[in-house]
Amino acid sequence: MKIMETDIKEINIKQTEIEKNTEADTKEIEMKERIIEAVIKEFNEKCLKFTMDDIAKELGISKRTLYGFVKDKESLFLEAVDEVYLAIKESEREIAANQTWNTLEKLKRILIVLPQKYQTLDYRQLYELKTKFPLVYKKVETRIETDWEATFALLEDAIKEGSIRNISFPVFQAMVSGTIEYYLSHTILLDHDIPYETALEEMLDMLFEGILVK
Repeated sequence: MKIMETDIKEINIKQTEIEKNTEADTKEIEMKERIIEAVIKEFNEKCLKFTMDDIAKELGISKRTLYGFVKDKESLFLEAVDEVYLAIKESEREIAANQTWNTLEKLKRILIVLPQKYQTLDYRQLYELKTKFPLVYKKVETRIETDWEATFALLEDAIKEGSIRNISFPVFQAMVSGTIEYYLSHTILLDHDIPYETALEEMLDMLFEGILVK
């Protein structure tokens, strides 16, 4: 009986430890989400001029607590890039799985997808990253240029259905990613007061005009 009681106690202790770790992980994830939201808010208001003090103040925590989650401003941006693009890929999966849109509609949506929770981010301001945080900007470029499988699958379906011409996927990818990278690395949209979403839609309209079967 004592052995059984000991075993039960050990199981309870382990279960408690698991629950504590799970709770700690959840709190860390939630805090990192709050940090990213604060980064986006401060970035939209001050571009790259915001400080770690600004983030801590926005979150209502001490700077010491903030540094427990991220070590510096560059790390903040690197995490933000990861979070935004993970959200983009999740949105892409949702679009691909949607049963109410046809292939062409899915293709259009997936190429200009902006996750709902990150639509407030002023993507036009990202041009400064190229010179001030080149490592972060390189990560943005890499994210844009990789993981096109979902788009290619839709292109294949659209060609089979006769919706679009038989085109070169690498050329199509280069045109889309090249345009997006140009938007993000130059001030053209700010100079002409063009919203980022509008610029994406116009690019897509022009591109589809050339590939649609007429």
